[in-house]
Amino acid sequence: MKIKDVMNKDVITCKPDDTLGTLASLLKENHISGLPVVDNGKVVGLVSETDLLKLFKFPEISNELWLPSPFEIIEIPIRNLVKIEETKKALENIKLRPVKDIMTNTIHAISPQDSLEDASSMMVKYEVNRLPVIDNGSLVGIVARSDILRGLSESAE
Repeated sequence: MKIKDVMNKDVITCKPDDTLGTLASLLKENHISGLPVVDNGKVVGLVSETDLLKLFKFPEISNELWLPSPFEIIEIPIRNLVKIEETKKALENIKLRPVKDIMTNTIHAISPQDSLEDASSMMVKYEVNRLPVIDNGSLVGIVARSDILRGLSESAE
């Protein structure tokens, strides 16, 4: 079975200058976890939910026991309120950043004529979840891990 038999031909894309807010909306509305970044008809990168999540800095959880004093108990809600406001501002700033700031510039692509085994090997080798399908320099589809698994199970039947 070939990539052309399982690839998704209706590829959702974004542009390098689109905002991360726009990207998040595209991912959510289309129920996808990543997509190609296209500029002037050429794939210039890939971007995923993982790239978005890397922007958030989560505090490390301590294993130490902490017993607050009565004064600290009063102060905790105020500190948390300040953190919530800081988080809101950070999220607003992140939403305005361009996709090109976080996209992966290294593109591992595949041809519609390649086999599912070729795609599977590439995904494992390069640790990617999807591959743009390029034919004569143009984006003609995208293939995800689930497409490959579906194709392999259909060919086994």
